[in-house]
Amino acid sequence: MGMKVPLLDLKGQYLPLRKEIRHAIDEVCDAQTFTLGPLVERFERNLAHYCQTKFAIGVSSGTDALLCALMAVGVGADDEVICPSFTFFATAGVVARLGAIPVFADIEPETFNLDPAKLEARITKKTKAIIPVHLFGQMADMEAINAVAERHGIAVIEDAAQAIGAKRHGHRACSMSLAGCLSFYPTKNLGAFGDAGAICTDDTAFAEKCQLLRVHGSGHRNTYFHEIIGGMFRLDAIQAVVLDVKLKYLDEWHEARRRNAAVYDQLLAGSPVKTPRVLERNWSVYNQYVVRVANRDQVKQTLADKGIGSGIYYPIPLHLQKCFASLGYKEGDFPESERACREVLAVPCYPELTSEQVTYTAQQLLAAVG
Repeated sequence: MGMKVPLLDLKGQYLPLRKEIRHAIDEVCDAQTFTLGPLVERFERNLAHYCQTKFAIGVSSGTDALLCALMAVGVGADDEVICPSFTFFATAGVVARLGAIPVFADIEPETFNLDPAKLEARITKKTKAIIPVHLFGQMADMEAINAVAERHGIAVIEDAAQAIGAKRHGHRACSMSLAGCLSFYPTKNLGAFGDAGAICTDDTAFAEKCQLLRVHGSGHRNTYFHEIIGGMFRLDAIQAVVLDVKLKYLDEWHEARRRNAAVYDQLLAGSPVKTPRVLERNWSVYNQYVVRVANRDQVKQTLADKGIGSGIYYPIPLHLQKCFASLGYKEGDFPESERACREVLAVPCYPELTSEQVTYTAQQLLAAVG
């Protein structure tokens, strides 16, 4: 069997912080203020400072962050929103839920991110927004995407669910467009104890609208007077305090992920395993370390036999998902997204891995690809 290397080990992160986190949770229990309130506001201030934005609006999940942000820019029935086909379902799911139409575009093979060169052709008079996704911890080409959006007067919302702390030309994810959406799902670099998310922005009017929308269009302090129709997207105080404790350690964890990634890069160099390419101006936080391999499913099974966990993000591109069949896409429409789905494999990269585990994983991966 060899060494055990899970794809992720949340206990390894929790145990050293157990006392600090339990103390923070007790603070919420003693205050009996469970939704929004001062403890959530404290986290929002710290998060905005971290993301280099003026505002952070805590919400119930990364999915709800995207949904709320699109509602705030007025996306509705028959509008079109452009997003990559190679991403987590929520990116396009929130568009469809608003009665709008997800318009898919292909990715750059090197970064797995939205290809700006493919963007212009997807724009119509109905295009209301573009959602670039900063996949696996590396930011998309925001300058090129913003340039296209500005020419057409379209809002840009960053899906930064996998990229808190990632940088491009020194700018943090969420700070290079109207707004950025974060997920704090437990497996993320900054993970809550359940579902949680946030919207970060510099735009005062947009921030205020999101604050109204997250409590049924009334905001938190004016509960029974509804200016607009919103949803129930509040962030729980327990999640906020857990995240606030962890936020202090986030940069340290990023560095550990980057160290692990550098070891993989070195050990896998020159082999049939194609390692992730981080563009020169980008600083990746490696939410996942994703390689490309031939015979991916076989390689995954071989690693499992050796005690190594791995993941496929994502096995089917969104344009070929059953629920979007009515949009009329077919196989071959987005060749890079489809190829990525056949080749990608994420291997363990979390901060608490030992150097022995990283080396063992790299060795077994090399053996598996022959």
